[in-house]
Amino acid sequence: VQLQASGGGLVQAGGSLRLSCAASGRTISSYAMGWFRQAPGKERESVAAVTWSGGTTYYADSVKGRFTISRDNAKNTVYLQMNSLKPEDTAVYYCAASRIQTRLSRKSNYEYWGQGTEVTVSS
Repeated sequence: VQLQASGGGLVQAGGSLRLSCAASGRTISSYAMGWFRQAPGKERESVAAVTWSGGTTYYADSVKGRFTISRDNAKNTVYLQMNSLKPEDTAVYYCAASRIQTRLSRKSNYEYWGQGTEVTVSS
């Protein structure tokens, strides 16, 4: 599975962005999909994830109520809608795919990773 993340950019605090993760090479309909982010000097952290059916989602406490993960299996694409952005959301955002449908925040579960898209939130 090849994953291509896009949609990052520079936005003011309080603004919104929608990230997309387009998959190719294989359908992602049976994979859990996750979004992770890595800020400079920090470890990569889980932001949001969704099971293959979309029936279960996970959100980090820091983004609950502001970010929404969704997927369109027909388009082989996963999205991350980010609203009310804060400067602390500044990071490179990565999408990833996992055959494991539990413990969605666990990085080691994810076997395929995209190249990342940069999000910068100015204050």
